[in-house]
Amino acid sequence: MEQVFNFETISEYNAFNNHETLHPLVTVIDFSKAKPRTGSKMNFGLYCIVLKQVNCGDLKYGRNYYDYQEGTLVFISPGQTIDVENKEDYYQPMGHALVFHPDLIRGTSLSKSISEYNFFGYNTSEALHLSEKEKQLVFDCFAKIEVELKQSIDKHSKKLIASNIELFLNYCERFYDRQFITRDTTNKGIVEKFEELLNSYFSSDKPNIVGLPSVAYYAGELNLSANYFGDLIKKETGKSAQEYIQNKIIETAKNKIFDSKKTINEIAYELGFKYPQHFTRFFKQHVGSSPNEYRSLN
Repeated sequence: MEQVFNFETISEYNAFNNHETLHPLVTVIDFSKAKPRTGSKMNFGLYCIVLKQVNCGDLKYGRNYYDYQEGTLVFISPGQTIDVENKEDYYQPMGHALVFHPDLIRGTSLSKSISEYNFFGYNTSEALHLSEKEKQLVFDCFAKIEVELKQSIDKHSKKLIASNIELFLNYCERFYDRQFITRDTTNKGIVEKFEELLNSYFSSDKPNIVGLPSVAYYAGELNLSANYFGDLIKKETGKSAQEYIQNKIIETAKNKIFDSKKTINEIAYELGFKYPQHFTRFFKQHVGSSPNEYRSLN
């Protein structure tokens, strides 16, 4: 039967990996110090960023495996469950991790911005692959945090550690920007597919039956997480995915308004709005005139 481990505290995770607890809310793990172990399921109440080496247990989130090559960063947030699988009975974990409890960042500037690091919500196929220089920067960031952990805890500790974690996460944002660029051809294919899906959706009767589509709907159609999909569209086009959808609704609405045989209410329902007044408000907000005024002007 598969073992299940629950990690709600730093000391629990340190003990599991054969590490001393230097600070109750944060640790830097060197997995080579851990004892060999079998595959297991891990439930996290912690933030955990793992710099993973390939042949030391495959990480699985949900039904999918993480997209690996040597030097892959995996981001785990509180509430996630990760499966670790291995073909052998026992394996020696390798790599490093930065792990911190949500309480560490409460009251710091990082607590206000942590939700903006969308990569904590990316899918397994969207892990961050590092170059050698980027790996060295990650090790440097981990080393700075480790130095602070070895100091006596004082009134400055929390602020300094949180600041170094924030610096590390900002580097990760830069690395992801680089990854978006290096996968530019793939990304452009996703943008084109998104446009095709938008066109087919609004040329069908789906809006009338299903309603207005969401960013999550198109992300699902493209087998991407909503966070990754939104970031990709924004970086490729300068517009958010939501803006893309809204622009398509307006474009389709304008074409329908020219058909004087249809009432504004009929057009609203055909576009997926539950209430015509919501369509009128939405149209006026984006165009500057109501649907009836637009019809009269044109």
